[in-house]
Amino acid sequence: MSENFDIIIIGGGPGGYVAAIRASQLGLKVALVEKEHLGGICLNWGCIPTKSLLRCSEIYHLMQHADQFGLYAKEVGFDLEKIVQRSRSVSSQLAKGVAHLMKKNKVQVFEGHGKLLGKHQVEVKQKDKTQLLKAPHIILATGARPRIIKGLEPDYKNVWTYKEAMIPKTCPQSLLVVGSGAIGVEFASFYQSLGVKVTLVEVMPKILPVEDEEISDIAHRAFAEQGMEILTQCNVKKMTSQTNEVKVELEVEGKKDTRSFERVILAVGIVANTEELGLEKTKIKLDKGHIQVNQWLETDEKGVYAIGDIVGAPWLAHKASHEAVICVEKIANVKEAHPLITTNIPGCTYCHPQIASVGLTEKAAKDKGYKVKVGRFSHIANGKAIAMGDTKGLVKTIFDEKTGELLGAHMVGPEVTEMIQGFVIAKTMETTEADLMQTVFPHPTLSEAMHESVLDAYDRVLHM
Repeated sequence: MSENFDIIIIGGGPGGYVAAIRASQLGLKVALVEKEHLGGICLNWGCIPTKSLLRCSEIYHLMQHADQFGLYAKEVGFDLEKIVQRSRSVSSQLAKGVAHLMKKNKVQVFEGHGKLLGKHQVEVKQKDKTQLLKAPHIILATGARPRIIKGLEPDYKNVWTYKEAMIPKTCPQSLLVVGSGAIGVEFASFYQSLGVKVTLVEVMPKILPVEDEEISDIAHRAFAEQGMEILTQCNVKKMTSQTNEVKVELEVEGKKDTRSFERVILAVGIVANTEELGLEKTKIKLDKGHIQVNQWLETDEKGVYAIGDIVGAPWLAHKASHEAVICVEKIANVKEAHPLITTNIPGCTYCHPQIASVGLTEKAAKDKGYKVKVGRFSHIANGKAIAMGDTKGLVKTIFDEKTGELLGAHMVGPEVTEMIQGFVIAKTMETTEADLMQTVFPHPTLSEAMHESVLDAYDRVLHM
């Protein structure tokens, strides 16, 4: 016996559950299939719990430097178990919120593993039963998992993935973080703030490889000043997990270096969850493990769509959610629907200092043939940053010299993950340098550095 719907969504993460809500808003009958937990990795084991951990480490850092503000605190310390408990509690609260939203929007949730059976059918397998669902439209939103490199597999005791790194029972004395993308840098920053001796290694010539080179360099220096060891152009050749340590063979710029660490975190990318979805019975094509889609998130199989991490970079929750809305609105023939412009998607890294960006880096803009104007403004000249005692930072803006188009904005420093949205709106609305220069920024705020960076690109900077 089968049950009929207008849309079936496989995967209840930030792509899947948002697709379900939007489809319901548009009057469609929706089924959402989730095999593990609503909210997906982001809410349960990714974006949300890590930000809770990082908030704790940020407060601890401030407590340790209270004397800079004329404050005194004795016996400053932390309870790791409570830090982890708070993180899990935050995730649990939000997961319950997603479940409430499904009920509110009359989305029927099926717990189990979803698989395409062809002819607009999805099989949902649970431990003790199998259900058959039918719909003319099926959206795949199954996300991704940590990439595992052969020979460098986690043992989940001494060699961790992000999941084990979020629920430590004790703080290690020494930690190797392999990979300096957003995930690796965030974990390195969290543990460094708690007093762990952290070594961060990256195979590329610079950490945070997708960021603008100047921003990466400032972050590198800030981490090093905090005591973090950073090795670039470094390959991990071999790991041997022993009783309570991991022996690691490194190759740094061609030179071998063998060391021991109490724990290792692997943060070397992700792999799309495309297995056991029944793709082999469809016309769906894969490109480097990711599902190929057009601008409307349609696959080569009629009536089947894919969103989020399974369709490729950038692997971000907000990108998945936005794709969800676009995909559903296209299915529902909403006239206002339009394709996603990936250069307008912001990226944020919640380490200390924070990092945020949108659009092209200076190098990428020049490589594309643009003649650019570049503005810079340091937080050391920003009144609010000085008052906060947090002046390590920079706002960098890149404009097309010919048209004044904002091509990219890149920031490092306090609260830049909140500030970046101003430039995202500017890019989405296709504002020029004139629009930004004529915008009034409140004083005293960190956002004034954004204004000054724009002014600097056109030799009009006021406070530097």
